[in-house]
Amino acid sequence: MKFVTTPLRPLIALGLAAAGVITLSGPPDMPDLRLVAATRSVTAPAEGAYWHTRTLSKTTHPRQLGHGANRYWMEEQELVEEWASPDGRAWFGYRPLGVRPKSPADEKAWRRDGSPAKWNRTAEGTVVSLSTEPDKGRVGPVRGAKGLPVTTFFLDEQRLTYEELQRLPADPARLKTWLGEAARVAKTPDGAVDGYLTYTLSSLLHKLPVPKEVRTAAYQALSTMPGVRSLGKVKDARGRTGEGLSIDHGQTRQKKDTYTDKTEVIVDTDAMVLLASDLTTTLNGKPFPSRTTTTTVLQVGWTDDKPSVPALP
Repeated sequence: MKFVTTPLRPLIALGLAAAGVITLSGPPDMPDLRLVAATRSVTAPAEGAYWHTRTLSKTTHPRQLGHGANRYWMEEQELVEEWASPDGRAWFGYRPLGVRPKSPADEKAWRRDGSPAKWNRTAEGTVVSLSTEPDKGRVGPVRGAKGLPVTTFFLDEQRLTYEELQRLPADPARLKTWLGEAARVAKTPDGAVDGYLTYTLSSLLHKLPVPKEVRTAAYQALSTMPGVRSLGKVKDARGRTGEGLSIDHGQTRQKKDTYTDKTEVIVDTDAMVLLASDLTTTLNGKPFPSRTTTTTVLQVGWTDDKPSVPALP
């Protein structure tokens, strides 16, 4: 089995460098993604021309706004859309939706502050540029090395073709083994491999056009990872029901501070796609709002609609 050894960034990254290749031996039943030629070419699926995701993210602005006793937290919102064609070309769309009060209490303080629609300074005097109005948004192709369009998909630091994505292991144990081997070849530290696998298995539930059988294997493998526990049936912010998983990322220390990160994901186990992902962080045991992000997957699947600036929800 051949793996790319130069670490690569996620799909939206720019400036990807050419990577070297080495050969590793793997279990006999593992797919040889680089050495076995495809028996036939794979064209766009009947479902559509692009694998498409549309997500809405909400993050608490890191500093309070307002004046005097009327201080409040605001929540930043943004839409992100991604498209990928089977030939590996990709497009990225982005649209900030403006800020809004995070909670009913914050809304009351905001109204007492005069219900401002724009800010150039925080309550502490730090310079910012915030508005309640949506941005016009933008969309464009994802570029790789030397500004050229990307022509492959990126998974676990590997460059894969659409055909290779279709041949990923549909067995949870084999999929986890393949991803773990790829992470190690990419020089991921041993202590970070499990965390990397947890992230990658989650991303397979919406990021890449893999078969449903592979997404099912990813979900089953994710359920067995360290720090992951079942939450049973839960609902997301839009009232959709799915299977919830809690992912404990453990603690990180920076000087005298201790951060604890947890993610809760909700998965539609019929379609086997991600519905939502909520990251919460504590700082020295207390909630840390600026590292708390709620992501709702509004759309995921094949489409014939061409890339365009994300429409307002």
